[in-house]
Amino acid sequence: MNATIELLSIAAIAAGAFFFLAGTVGLLRFPDTLTRLHALTKADNLGLGLIVLGLMPRFDSAFAAAKLVVVWFLVMLASAVVSQLVARAARRGDLPR
Repeated sequence: MNATIELLSIAAIAAGAFFFLAGTVGLLRFPDTLTRLHALTKADNLGLGLIVLGLMPRFDSAFAAAKLVVVWFLVMLASAVVSQLVARAARRGDLPR
């Protein structure tokens, strides 16, 4: 049972790292601001969620695991707000291409 949890934890963390890498590749390869923003926000939010999911069984207390979930939600909130601000600036033409 313990080895199964360890294996699932490692798989979730590896999948999260893969999504972070995919988001970074999208940031570097996509042609304009909105597509870069789309690639980065989707992949990073999913990647962070998988990493949090993979790290949760490694904590001894539920309180420590709940703190990780709170951090994940705060990062998602900040990501949504910043993405809206960047997209709004891009639509107005305030950002360099």
